[in-house]
Amino acid sequence: MDLIQKIIARAKSNKQRIVLPEAEEERTLTAADRVLADDMADIILIGNPEKVKALAEEKGLKNIGKATLIDPENCPKSEEYAQLLAELRKKKGMTIEQARELVKNPLYLGCMIIKTGDADGQISGALSTTGETLRPALQIIKTAPGITCVSGAMLLITQKPEYGENGVLVVGDVAVTPMPDANQLSQIAVCTAQTARSVAGFDDPRVAMLSFSTKGSATHEVVDKVIEATRLAKEMDPALKIDGELQADAALVPAVGKKKAPGSDIAGNANVLVFPNLEVGNIAYKLVQRLGDAIAVGPILQGIARPVNDLSRGCSVDDIYYLVAITACQAMDAK
Repeated sequence: MDLIQKIIARAKSNKQRIVLPEAEEERTLTAADRVLADDMADIILIGNPEKVKALAEEKGLKNIGKATLIDPENCPKSEEYAQLLAELRKKKGMTIEQARELVKNPLYLGCMIIKTGDADGQISGALSTTGETLRPALQIIKTAPGITCVSGAMLLITQKPEYGENGVLVVGDVAVTPMPDANQLSQIAVCTAQTARSVAGFDDPRVAMLSFSTKGSATHEVVDKVIEATRLAKEMDPALKIDGELQADAALVPAVGKKKAPGSDIAGNANVLVFPNLEVGNIAYKLVQRLGDAIAVGPILQGIARPVNDLSRGCSVDDIYYLVAITACQAMDAK
């Protein structure tokens, strides 16, 4: 069974309640129908009921009736949600009138459903930008305890079983924070290891903090940042298996790891890679994907107290289906 099938199987084993706030979007609704047909998750759709039902009928979708369908203009809990939102944002000057309008926005409504315990995660982005997806999540659900930095992890499924976890690597940040400081980088390390456990199913995440230097082979302030981030990550999670700074070859290749970082338990054995900044991470994963013929799954947003994930507006039905499974796996560990 490959990794994607394992993720789907885990999602099916403990069904979570996933909100799809873009229910009037064709790909989203088609993916929801497939999720429901496969009994992978309980789906909450947000959209105009007449439009959703008409689209489902037009596309021959037979399972949409199994979903909970919420009309954002006529939600029975709208006032309850508005009162809570106004309370959450009162220090920012939000009025009850503003809150009442915002909870009609499906992205905000979905996050309020999660905040009040009626759902476990949310996926959007087929119609919305990353900013539109993240804004209500950060305002309402907020970050996980001890975390102030949201980041994005990627699963890299390679053709090289000698590297990572039988060819699978979890890498971050590839999506959100352009220039993390040492504290933010330490949080990215801890969160990416958690994603490796909850989504990739790694029993033993081994984190390499990447740099152009290995154990003092070069000196620079950006190397110092990685060293400090490694120290802080160990403080955040004393049980975390982590080492740095390490060059990529020292992190992945046992012979190189032994030569460049003798005595390191991580060097040559890493299955989680943390990049020093977003520029490096984004370039690196795309090179591996294109030149190394790897499958890249994600980005998977991490650091939010309950999972809220972001799709590309060019996403496929498969992308949405798989992200429902990933979000469900994250939700199991977020409770």
